[in-house]
Amino acid sequence: MIKAYFIAGGMLLAGLSVSLIFGSELNFQRQWQLIGGLEPEQFVDFAYLYSLLPRLTMAVLVGASLGLVGSLMQQLTQNPLLSPLTMGTSSGAWLALVMLNLWLPLDIADLSVAAAMLGAMFAMFLVIAIVGLRNLSGLPVVLAGMAVNIVLGAIATAIILLNEQFATNLFIWGAGDLEQNDWFWPLWLAPRLLPAILIFALAPRVLSLLKLGQQGAAARGLNVVPMFILLAVAGVWLVAASITAVGVISFVGLISPNIARRIGARSPKNELWLSCLIGALLLVLTDLLANYLSPLIGDVVHSGIAAAIVGAPILIILCQRQLRAQDQLSLSLPQSRLQWRNAYYIVAFVVIAIVALLSLLGQHNAGSWSLGIPDAFNWLLRWPRWLTAVSAGAGLAVAGCILQRLIFNPLASPDILGVSAGATMSLVGLSVVTGASIFSASPWVAVIGSTVVLALLFLFSTYRGFSPAKLVLCGIALAALIEGLVHFALASGQQEIYEILAWLAGSTYRVSPEAALRLAVVSLVVIVGLYMLHPWLSLISAGRSFAQARGLGLTRAYLLLLLGVAFLCAMVTATMGPVAFVGLLAPHVAIMLGARLARQQIIVSALVGALLMSIADLISQWIFYPSQVAAGTLVSIIGGGYFIALLVRGQRQARS
Repeated sequence: MIKAYFIAGGMLLAGLSVSLIFGSELNFQRQWQLIGGLEPEQFVDFAYLYSLLPRLTMAVLVGASLGLVGSLMQQLTQNPLLSPLTMGTSSGAWLALVMLNLWLPLDIADLSVAAAMLGAMFAMFLVIAIVGLRNLSGLPVVLAGMAVNIVLGAIATAIILLNEQFATNLFIWGAGDLEQNDWFWPLWLAPRLLPAILIFALAPRVLSLLKLGQQGAAARGLNVVPMFILLAVAGVWLVAASITAVGVISFVGLISPNIARRIGARSPKNELWLSCLIGALLLVLTDLLANYLSPLIGDVVHSGIAAAIVGAPILIILCQRQLRAQDQLSLSLPQSRLQWRNAYYIVAFVVIAIVALLSLLGQHNAGSWSLGIPDAFNWLLRWPRWLTAVSAGAGLAVAGCILQRLIFNPLASPDILGVSAGATMSLVGLSVVTGASIFSASPWVAVIGSTVVLALLFLFSTYRGFSPAKLVLCGIALAALIEGLVHFALASGQQEIYEILAWLAGSTYRVSPEAALRLAVVSLVVIVGLYMLHPWLSLISAGRSFAQARGLGLTRAYLLLLLGVAFLCAMVTATMGPVAFVGLLAPHVAIMLGARLARQQIIVSALVGALLMSIADLISQWIFYPSQVAAGTLVSIIGGGYFIALLVRGQRQARS
């Protein structure tokens, strides 16, 4: 164990030395003289004393804190995939700071850490309330954290888009920035990390007892719930203080404890201390990578973005090692006694027609709404918007239906598995690199991104024995990587910041008539093509072995069906941006309405998705008039609520 400490400590000192060598033009002698009290004379002296040294100090403090909290969370829950990232605390802090900027802008300096603390605590306890205090060791807690991240992130995005003028300073915070101009933030942060002493003093004994199980620990005199809450609050305080000072830094708290265990940490005390050292080392090395990439790219790469680039592949590797191939989720598709009847199609089309009339003919006059024929200008704005909502909803719903039947996973949807994230990455990356408008990008860029992700998922599931649980975790890793890229775009200060942010919210109000028609035609053709392949889906739903015994070529079938899914996701994402949860929600609603056969579920899912998106788009026009909320944001909030309810239902089923 002592050897592990020496290795980690030696590597940390080496990383700091390399940062000092490449981060400053001064030689070591001059650096030591300045540290010893020599008065700075030149600009490089001031840059060394008031920029480089505070930056490295922040990297050590924040990295050690995140590593410590990650180890604490993982040991408290016996879950190696838990961290501040997967518990939703960063999104809670982000939302709280956005609201603080809006409502109390003059008190940001005094209340920022308290607001971040409250937001992070709210997110964490919301996740615990969803899965239960006794069920924190499985995958559902990670999924609950993902759902909370998406819902709270959607709310924060909506607030920013409605109040663009105050949120610019938050973009760099969201990217995770270690840049310092003086010693203010290191001196501000250091005393606020003192609760770490409480963790080191109390946690080792508590964590040792918890290894016996909650009942065994209680039998030996431990008050499990109060101690759990005390340690969790102390950990979240450290996270809130750290991200208030430097912004969101992903993956450090997830990776550090796993590395500590792999290099020999066996006791809770050793894991806590070693995770601290490794966390500091990881953030120092990540900061080195960010400084190396910045000149190559020609723009500032923030440390949080570099952490996402490094951490996402490591999370995928952890998915392979920490979960077994036979792991399953304690969730099942919702059941219903309803039987789908053809007459229901008429009802669905009538409802869609009513929503269409309200969307196309609704007018706001003197504080009230009425129906009327719009003028040519308003008509040109409205029909592409409605057509985009209907086409996008239908396309994503069918894509989710196909994925759920192919992967045998009720949680499969384009956004959760990372298929939409692949399209988002390619489009945002193109916009960042070339400076082109994201709305004018070729749909083929999105098609390539979605196809690459689907190909990787297909290879993993075929040759690596990936379970549905592992595929979902891969999707989470991809989503985190996308988030890092997006924050890089937002923090770069380009004029397209709000354009990218509006597109990411899933907006329909900037879609051109040509793009709307293109999406409608492609969606219709692909949906019809996938419907014609419903016999394949029926065979696959009965089991892969059964389908193969009936003569179905599984490789060809999967390839064609997944290509159809990739085209639908890519076209929707390229046209209106990423939209979460439609592909999850619509197929479930179709089953609850009695559409159990593959051919029925495809059609009914398309109708439900079209109706859901068109209603969301209609509400987005009315709820904050004359301002507007993106339809994708509303759908994310609604779908996130349903996803959380699904997790709660699954936990109740598991307990019963």
